[in-house]
Amino acid sequence: MWASVSPWQHVEASKKMNSSVILWNVTELASIPKDSFAAALTKNIVAMLVWLVLSGINSSMVGTFLKHSFFYEDPRYIMFISMVINDAIQLSLVTVLYVVSYVFFKIHASACCVLVMVAVLTTRCTPLILAGMAVERYAAICYPLHYDQICTVSRTLRLIGVILLLSASLPLTDLLVTLATKPLSLFYSSIFCDHSILFSDHSIYLKNLVFDTVFFSFVFLTLFYTYFKMVLVARAASSDQLSVKRARNTVLLHVVQLLLCMLAFVVPSMQAPLIQLFPYYSLEIRYINFLLVYIIPRFLSPMIYGFRDEKFRKYWIRYLAFTSKKVYPSIKVYH
Repeated sequence: MWASVSPWQHVEASKKMNSSVILWNVTELASIPKDSFAAALTKNIVAMLVWLVLSGINSSMVGTFLKHSFFYEDPRYIMFISMVINDAIQLSLVTVLYVVSYVFFKIHASACCVLVMVAVLTTRCTPLILAGMAVERYAAICYPLHYDQICTVSRTLRLIGVILLLSASLPLTDLLVTLATKPLSLFYSSIFCDHSILFSDHSIYLKNLVFDTVFFSFVFLTLFYTYFKMVLVARAASSDQLSVKRARNTVLLHVVQLLLCMLAFVVPSMQAPLIQLFPYYSLEIRYINFLLVYIIPRFLSPMIYGFRDEKFRKYWIRYLAFTSKKVYPSIKVYH
């Protein structure tokens, strides 16, 4: 999973199996390409700055949501804030793992286990939340008279709970399989923090492959079904064309988000051949993949609702203006 996060992930370090414990080949580890100090420092500073900017955006959105109680009663914004919190956690974990891979290279397996399991959970949550948000828009446009009965706050909260349970099932089964097939000494050792190293049993790979195929097929079908149903409604509707168009565009952006989410599963298999073709640029390839897979998708959630949604944008700007007055009391904020 963290192929594009770490600058060393796809090095083909040989593995010697002794009582099912992985031992790294010292010679191959010594040959791992490394950035110069200036390059490593620059990449880590950029990663931290991006994390700070996005964390600031996400925290201001959460603050806006919490400050106005009427957002609590709208399933649309409850789903949205769930996406923002999920993205914030995922981005923080990715940044931590990226920096740790440079600074320490190896960390305690137990700590790695917690980080990887939460990262897998948040990664799997994203597409399911997208599907839920698309269904909410579909209900609002296609069944406006029954929307209040279909989309309630309690149903939305239950849906989020189901999403969390489904997403948590994968890392939990990975852990259970590993506990059953590997010695407990693995979790007391220091390892390079990567999902494929920590959970290395082949059955885990096959299980996740089947799950992801079914998983993304379901989400894709949901998004395309809701989009084309809204297209049909738009053709038949004689009024409120603007709302229908905005809902369609929102679902299209969800499709783009889903495609970007899928990069986290496709890029690792593409990265290794690229590095073989251009070994001199291996570190640059990994860094670009890190930005493409884990950073750019985090910008889409603020754009979809923070900037496009008029209601949320109005209160978000007020929140930012009020916060800036508190932080910089001597600076006048003009509306």
